[in-house]
Amino acid sequence: MKKELAAGCVFLSFMLPSTAFAADFSKLYVFGDSLSDTGNIYKATNQAYPPSSNYDPTQPGPYNPSQPYYNGHFSNGPIWVEYLGNELGLKPTLYTDLTTTPPTQGINFAFGGASTGIDNAVFPNQGLPGVLSQVGLFTKPYLDNNQKLDPNALYTVWAGANDFLFLDDKDAATPVNNISQALGLLAQAGAKNILVFNLPNLGALPAAKNGRDPITLEQSTTAFNTGLATTIAALDKNYDLNIVSFDAYSLFDEVIHNPSIYGFNDVTNPCLTRLDVCQQDPSKFLFWDDVHPTTFAHKLIADKALQAIKAQEVPESSTTLGMLTLGALGLVAMRKRQQQKLHVTLKNRVLDAQSSRIKVES
Repeated sequence: MKKELAAGCVFLSFMLPSTAFAADFSKLYVFGDSLSDTGNIYKATNQAYPPSSNYDPTQPGPYNPSQPYYNGHFSNGPIWVEYLGNELGLKPTLYTDLTTTPPTQGINFAFGGASTGIDNAVFPNQGLPGVLSQVGLFTKPYLDNNQKLDPNALYTVWAGANDFLFLDDKDAATPVNNISQALGLLAQAGAKNILVFNLPNLGALPAAKNGRDPITLEQSTTAFNTGLATTIAALDKNYDLNIVSFDAYSLFDEVIHNPSIYGFNDVTNPCLTRLDVCQQDPSKFLFWDDVHPTTFAHKLIADKALQAIKAQEVPESSTTLGMLTLGALGLVAMRKRQQQKLHVTLKNRVLDAQSSRIKVES
């Protein structure tokens, strides 16, 4: 009986609600700014921005301080998109490479300097898409032809900082509305799995010390993150989505207040402003320049994002839930039958024993 019950429990355990594990995603689509750009703005500006070289970021110096960025990235090495993509087994094609490389594993639409809206905050009026434009370019053919996006793909959205740092937005309403529209377009077009980042405290960036007001930036960050949370809650209510909310604010706040736990020594100064120390061991710095994290910080972001994805439960269908219920009832019924059978067997043994005793006494 124990073996049968154990087998039933093992069977049910395979039917319990699953989580969205990395291997489940078919493609990776990326929308955002320099925090997610792996080379789009570099190619769009004929390799002028950011000034890049191909030095190995895992090796301490030397590198040319006039070309401090890695291979068209806004960091000294791979960024979170690539670290996460490696874990997922996916490498999205750059938007600027679509004419030469087929997007078999997804597309990275992110452009350095992108605003949350239509244009680029750093290079305006040059046809470089903001996040709302990036999502619009992607979803329009699907919406126009009443087609659906791949429901098994992962879609990521991270933007907002450039609106406050370069467009000098004080009110978070416009950036929140832009991201809300972008997420709405993805949902309407059929996206199911969306990874959405809020903003780290912009007032804690090294850039906040350079002619900007840290208090205003912090207030703008808080207002943006609050509005984004409201947007996500509304989408969850109105669409059948699996939204993974990544709390970049809390992560960076934790690292800044407890740097040694994460292997950092300097969480306030850009590595590039302390070249003597930076060239010896850049892994000890949280920030590469006054806005962007080091590749080591990006690795931490990717690790935490993967954890958040794995922790997100995928709702089970009514059929599966019905099977779970039937399975549980079946176990109860089987156990009840076994108990009844055992009771009858014991009763018969008692009667046999009594009968034998009577015969012996007689």
